[in-house]
Amino acid sequence: MTKDDPKHVLSIDSLSVGFGRGKNIEQVTFDVSLDIRKGETLALVGESGSGKSVTANSILKLLPKGSSHYLNGHIKFDDIDMLNCSERQLRGIRGGRIGMIFQEPMVSLNPLHKIGRQLVETLAVHRGMRTNKAEQLAISWLKKVGIRNPEQKITAYPHELSGGERQRVMIAMALINEPELLIADEPTTALDVSVQAQILDLLKDLQKEMGMAMLFITHDLSIVRRIAERVAVMQQGKLVEVGECQQVFTTPSHPYTQKLINSDPRGLPVQVNEQATPLLSVENLKVWFPIKGGLFRRVIAHVKAVTDMKFELKQGYSIGLVGESGSGKSTTGMAILKLVQSEGLIEFDGQDIQSLDRKGMLPYRSRMQVVFQDPFSALNPRMSVAQVIGEGLRVHFEHDEQTLDSMICDVMREVDLDPETRHRYPNEFSGGQRQRIAIARALILKPEFILLDEPTSSLDRTVQAQVLDLLKELQVKHGLTYLFISHDLNVVKSLCHYTIVMKDGQIVEQGSTQHLFANPEKDYTKTLVSLSAF
Repeated sequence: MTKDDPKHVLSIDSLSVGFGRGKNIEQVTFDVSLDIRKGETLALVGESGSGKSVTANSILKLLPKGSSHYLNGHIKFDDIDMLNCSERQLRGIRGGRIGMIFQEPMVSLNPLHKIGRQLVETLAVHRGMRTNKAEQLAISWLKKVGIRNPEQKITAYPHELSGGERQRVMIAMALINEPELLIADEPTTALDVSVQAQILDLLKDLQKEMGMAMLFITHDLSIVRRIAERVAVMQQGKLVEVGECQQVFTTPSHPYTQKLINSDPRGLPVQVNEQATPLLSVENLKVWFPIKGGLFRRVIAHVKAVTDMKFELKQGYSIGLVGESGSGKSTTGMAILKLVQSEGLIEFDGQDIQSLDRKGMLPYRSRMQVVFQDPFSALNPRMSVAQVIGEGLRVHFEHDEQTLDSMICDVMREVDLDPETRHRYPNEFSGGQRQRIAIARALILKPEFILLDEPTSSLDRTVQAQVLDLLKELQVKHGLTYLFISHDLNVVKSLCHYTIVMKDGQIVEQGSTQHLFANPEKDYTKTLVSLSAF
């Protein structure tokens, strides 16, 4: 708390940050000024590359040493000049008086150490607590953040926990020393909507209990409405608007803020022919993974990933598969593409493909394509964009290099990519551009059916809206049929004609998207719909 205003836990004044070495320094934030009051939540919002995380990481000087430069400005925490204090002072504040939750807990948690050891270590460093006492406090905090059987979970490794559990462990680790300020950097981005709501409610409850200030970084405005009192909007390294949450959402003053607010998924699915014939039929689909045990490694049980799945998808239509992680959505998609073993009927364009072997499936591979959630993982970093997009053509068809290059250029234009960039590599493109590359790779084979597995979940809202518009345009132009897997019901509402709700590998409820959203019958569906309304 500064002497200027005892209510301010943290004050950032005219902060400018650059990256580079020697004379080649590129400035990435420009004169950012922010105050965070005691007990309040300030949301820092903006798209990828806006400078949100750079600003947040500057508070604790977590930016890479050598290549990062604090060009001007001050950061004051309890009258301590954070940019000029000693490393010893910083170590005392990091994880002690200022806690931090990162976006990806698997990166932040040490995979080689048990959860308990990592919690105990932070108590030993900041409070000098003995092991037995620290373990008891660690268990009580795991219980406080909603982890079941904390006495058992404290002995688990990070990979043995679910995504929601790992994020709860990160919250416990950040708050166990009762900090005055919590920095939460996109802590719910990768979580299902129901788990996300639980985490947000948990943070608000703990904040109220501890009287803690919170800097919450996100690109999702629906989260801001739910958690923050004030909001600061960043664009291209500059702070463009700061104000009370209600005021910013009702009367935004900056065009960029207006653009962010208006970029939530909107509109209805494309017009379709009601007389269309079924392209894909699934009946009694079952995917059970065997669990082997004993001396002879016999099957002793099964993981019932999908049971009794049944639906029909007409030509030119979109079906949304929704549900939490582990509900069986992606497994269903992989089974339909015959990428995992399954039982039951899978009929594509009148042909039972379930009985086909690898050779028999080859003619169908070009007709059935897939676009994955994370384009960076799905695109080979050693291949140029032209090689990535043209790879399927080389496998399925025989074209000369000139024809191939012409087709690659055509499909890049179709997804709004500059063909002149085709000799670059995936790491030279933004997340939205990489997803367009993945769509182009699927589209170039002229498929009739595309499985879209969470293709917009990792994208900023404005980029997400652009990709959704592109998918609709392509659907109309080529008569494409989509199976769209997502946990974002607002995206499903915008794209899909029919929705299937899954839980624990089974169908909970299904029906036309508009009817399902307006009149959900099952409690689980009602919960998902209500959470998506924020």
